[in-house]
Amino acid sequence: MNRIDAKFRQLKEQKRKGFIAYITAGDPDLGTTERLVPALAENGVDIIELGVPFSDPMADGPTIQKAAQRALKKKTSLKKIIGTVNRIRRKSDIPIVLFTYLNPVFRYGWRKFAREAGRAGIDGILVLDLPVEESEQERKLLKEYGVEMIYLTAPTSSDKRIKMITAKGEGFIYYVSRTGVTGMKRQVAKGVKTMVDKIKRYTVLPVAVGFGISRPEHVKQVARYADAVVVGSAIVAQIEKNIDRKDLVDRVGRFTAYLVGRNKGKKR
Repeated sequence: MNRIDAKFRQLKEQKRKGFIAYITAGDPDLGTTERLVPALAENGVDIIELGVPFSDPMADGPTIQKAAQRALKKKTSLKKIIGTVNRIRRKSDIPIVLFTYLNPVFRYGWRKFAREAGRAGIDGILVLDLPVEESEQERKLLKEYGVEMIYLTAPTSSDKRIKMITAKGEGFIYYVSRTGVTGMKRQVAKGVKTMVDKIKRYTVLPVAVGFGISRPEHVKQVARYADAVVVGSAIVAQIEKNIDRKDLVDRVGRFTAYLVGRNKGKKR
């Protein structure tokens, strides 16, 4: 069983909701990413979204854009990220989803990527700018190597489109809770519960909610009706804040525990 599916089955048995953490691979360097992923797992994270840095990140707000630039300056590439995941697998079994744009994978070659990603222990991929209508060949190819294709839905998604996405989706459905780019917000977007309920009418897959979730109270609120909560910019901002500190990994881990709601977690 794919690690993503196994994790959501475990969460359901334990009557818990999942916490998915996004970080940009290679920010501030791949060595830190390699140490940070197991640390996040130890601090309550259930699934890791590992962002592939891209020079034209259309869906990303300023915080993640800067992280991508820092990673690109360190010559972070898709090949190196796959190698990093391979090394992470010696330390951690946490499910890992690559969060990417189409261009890096297209240039790498879909079959080569599917083969190497599967062997490295990458469990899923979410390609932001690959429409579900144009992804069937790639989805089947990834499936040969045990990698799941995860799709996005948005506040603007029609019932017809939600039905199409949920029919093809694997792992979980990622609901983007607001239009526009990623970033930290003061409040959870309006209408999220209504949309999550609508998506659930079309699928038995778990529904994860992301974009704009940045505080413990946001996490608790969304966890009441979603199967998992995704936090990205708030964690990436902590990496930037502590970028010159030797204890960066520990500090980001503790901040994440604070978001998850663990008693040992403290805001830093």
